[in-house]
Amino acid sequence: MTNWLSQVVSVSAFNLRTIPQRKGAAVAAAVGIAGVVMVLVGVFSIAEGFRAAMSAGGAKDLVIVLRSSANNEMNSNLSREEIRLVADAPGIARAAQGPLSSAELFVVVCLPKRTTGTDANVPFRGVGKAAMAVRGDVRIVEGRDFETGRNEIVVGTGAARAFSGLDVGRTIRIASTDWTIVGRFEGGGGSAESEIWTDAAVLQPAYHRGDSFQSVYVKLENPGKFAAFKDALTANPRLKVKPMLLEDLLAEQSSMLTTLIKTVGGFIAFLMSLGALFGALNTMYSAVAGRTREIATLRALGFGAGPVVVSVMVESLVLSLVGGAVGAAAAYFAFNGFQTSTINMQTFSQVAFAFAVTPPLLGLAVICSAALGLLGGLFPAIHAARLPIASGLRAV
Repeated sequence: MTNWLSQVVSVSAFNLRTIPQRKGAAVAAAVGIAGVVMVLVGVFSIAEGFRAAMSAGGAKDLVIVLRSSANNEMNSNLSREEIRLVADAPGIARAAQGPLSSAELFVVVCLPKRTTGTDANVPFRGVGKAAMAVRGDVRIVEGRDFETGRNEIVVGTGAARAFSGLDVGRTIRIASTDWTIVGRFEGGGGSAESEIWTDAAVLQPAYHRGDSFQSVYVKLENPGKFAAFKDALTANPRLKVKPMLLEDLLAEQSSMLTTLIKTVGGFIAFLMSLGALFGALNTMYSAVAGRTREIATLRALGFGAGPVVVSVMVESLVLSLVGGAVGAAAAYFAFNGFQTSTINMQTFSQVAFAFAVTPPLLGLAVICSAALGLLGGLFPAIHAARLPIASGLRAV
């Protein structure tokens, strides 16, 4: 066993030392794999960034209550009496001003994007006094909070960054009403940062909503209270509502787009990987063909076929890992943190988010590059091991 390992090390070291003599083919193979990895990581970072934006802020003690037949806020409707009954349910956390619940409205408004100038749907949310306390991670970072009863709004950092006219101090016209932007808020990097907030009591008449709401956001005393809270609401004959953990609703809303992105991205990367695989095969076959006499000489000196096979695959693996590392590094510096926005398929409104090149994605890049390297080196390695010693020694 020791002799076999020493043969593997010796032949592998010899192969690696000769790579500079074949640098053109070696670079071509590494670049091909780098391209596959860069595309794969880049596309998947879109899905990861969108998923992270949708899941951020979905604390396990944060609940959203909708009409029982609704699957999102856009098609939900709740009366003030239902809002009161929800706020009186057991398990809700309380503060000095009362239960931590926020009755809310959700509409979309058209605003131009900063980058392209094209119009896009932006979420415009009417919230209750306790909205920030309910969510916990929302805080004003510029200006101040809006005052109740006034046409004042605060904008999320994602919305302010992605859309024109949302700078603090400006006045914008929405729904035939002038609104003054008095503050900008952060929300832990979540989807709330893509929204515009105002007092729900002011938004209702602006959109002719009467005394109705669309959802209630509730903060529980602790996550363990959710079952009791849900049972109390669903058992009340005066209510037809559906309580959900906010993290579950956000995960449901993001699943369609993230699945689509990963499917399309995976297919593109698969097609590119075929090209990279053929490039690796060509490189390694060329390497074997160029060292026919060296391989035959090693076999004549007593080196076994096994060490020859392993040495060729080690060379291919090293080239692929170098290419994978380059591709992963390029994807990280090119995409990680890149700010953009896309549409939420459930509410047809924009969500601002940042591409996220995560450690698991980088790990996937390493695995993919290693797999391509091993596959690219397998058949050339077998071919090298089967070379007849006599004919190999006669090769010119």
